[in-house]
Amino acid sequence: MHVLIVKTSSMGDVLHTLPALTDAMQAIPGIRFDWVVEENFAQIPSWHPAVDKVLPVAIRRWRKHWFGSQQREERVLFKRELQSRQYDVVIDAQGLIKSAALVTRLAKGVKHGQDSRSAREPFASWWYDKRHEINKQQHAVERTRELFAKSLDYAKPETQGDYAIAGHFLSKLPNDAHQYLVFLHATTRDNKHWPEAHWRELIERVQPTGLRVKLPWGAEHEHQRALRMAEGFCHVEVLPKLALEQVAQQLAGARAVVSVDTGLSHLTAALDRPNITLFGPTDPGLIGGYGKNQHELKAENNNLEYLSALNVYKKLSILLVDNTL
Repeated sequence: MHVLIVKTSSMGDVLHTLPALTDAMQAIPGIRFDWVVEENFAQIPSWHPAVDKVLPVAIRRWRKHWFGSQQREERVLFKRELQSRQYDVVIDAQGLIKSAALVTRLAKGVKHGQDSRSAREPFASWWYDKRHEINKQQHAVERTRELFAKSLDYAKPETQGDYAIAGHFLSKLPNDAHQYLVFLHATTRDNKHWPEAHWRELIERVQPTGLRVKLPWGAEHEHQRALRMAEGFCHVEVLPKLALEQVAQQLAGARAVVSVDTGLSHLTAALDRPNITLFGPTDPGLIGGYGKNQHELKAENNNLEYLSALNVYKKLSILLVDNTL
């Protein structure tokens, strides 16, 4: 059986789809997947052993200059590649009008997705041949696992989902694996940031453990924040700008991770690394860390300024003791 997955973004949503592939792989021998995903996240599906081909799409970039000649040509090439194979099943796990209209509608195969009561955008269900009711009151990972089980006609496992990508990095761990922590300080929303002063206090408290601290970054303003956080500390390394797979390698080798609510926090969970995620205004109940050894600290009054470095350090200390190598 060959299945097409339409799950284009965001990073967390793409990662949350992986356990459903593992379920299907175990339930249906020989099943293989192609996956339509936004170009920025195209590396992620390739890490899963059941994925044959990744079809990058650039809806985010195309819509900035939709009628440009380059964008039109790219869309023609994408459509040609998308329609080059007849699929047994097409699963739209995105539940949005734009992905359903621009991708799912064009694919060849019986199209499955959430019904109008379950999808994030109800009108997206117009483009599905088979519509499934999916319980909204469960974690995003479990929602997708339920959708795959109903689309492919097998019983959803009762065990915790397995991302099945950690093994991809076992032979690629850094030379200093398990001798450092990673602090994920960057996120897109201002009210999801933990104050720099708190990060610096945590860095200072960690110093006596002998563990180094690594600070990744993406955009230049994140680089500048990392430099400010590291200033004056000899045990902190501001990493160079890395591709997503390189960031994943650093996370895979970490003794533990402390993160704000960001896509890389979900990547940490998918790699089975111990992680403490700091939550302010967002609710960890339905979109929090899912996986082995994932922990959360919720700020008082949903304001991360009130989450002290001491409380985070106490939680981290317990985590380090529980995960002694």
